[in-house]
Amino acid sequence: MRRISGVLLCWALAGWSLPASAQSCRGNPQALGTSRVITITPAEYQKIGSVHYSQSLQLPLREREVVITFDDGPLPPFTSQILDALDRECVKASFFLIGRQAAAFPDLARRIQRAGHVIGTHSQNHPLTFDQMPIEAAQREIEDGIASVSTALGDPRAVAPFFRIPGFLRVAAVEDYLASRAITIWSTDVDADDWYRTATPEDIVKKAMTRLDAKGRGIILLHDVHPATAMALPMLLNEFKAKGYKVVLVASPGRRVAAREKERAIPLGWPRITTEPARRPSRSGWLYLPR
Repeated sequence: MRRISGVLLCWALAGWSLPASAQSCRGNPQALGTSRVITITPAEYQKIGSVHYSQSLQLPLREREVVITFDDGPLPPFTSQILDALDRECVKASFFLIGRQAAAFPDLARRIQRAGHVIGTHSQNHPLTFDQMPIEAAQREIEDGIASVSTALGDPRAVAPFFRIPGFLRVAAVEDYLASRAITIWSTDVDADDWYRTATPEDIVKKAMTRLDAKGRGIILLHDVHPATAMALPMLLNEFKAKGYKVVLVASPGRRVAAREKERAIPLGWPRITTEPARRPSRSGWLYLPR
């Protein structure tokens, strides 16, 4: 019990929620769970995601480890449905929130935070012109987005220093500015193409698993604003279980979470924790964000 108590103390001091294993997932002994947490700093990882950045910048993921990320929310009812699916499996993910969406739905943004997920930002308005706008305009989008999400959550310390550029429309000036602000830029390793208007839940799962299997590990990009994604997620989590994938949460040191999340007990045998250096929706609820 001494080793377990030491782990609990370290997590409490860091302000972290405790990961939920399958064995401790209430009402679902077959749950996927969250296998471990990797904490990173912008000094160690300024840019991550192999779609756009070099292999030397990638996360220290083991074979068959996956990091689940969502962009563009929050948006009811789809974000709520996605949170329900994650909660049933005791899985933690990263949400890159749009500032105006968080301002419009602060209760939903706070629900994401209370559940122990990591929250990054995705600009204030999701303009698909980050590669064209003056740097001053890009800076406003970045800073206003952070401010809006912080206000919605009621605590700026609840926002991780993680940013995903809308549409991955990168330019050096924007990347340099984010580096100067000590913010990690996220790309992805696997895009499930769930943002396509014609995507079905089956399409999303098939593309996600085919691309993830080809890489063997990595960050997966989804969007919590589409009905097809909300329907696909339970199937996708079942595929992870069937194929032996483990979910990893990536976060920053000292992230603050709700007290009730800290109170979860770690079961005996828990793996050692490693610390490694809006657009207006259409009537169907889709957000059409072309790449």
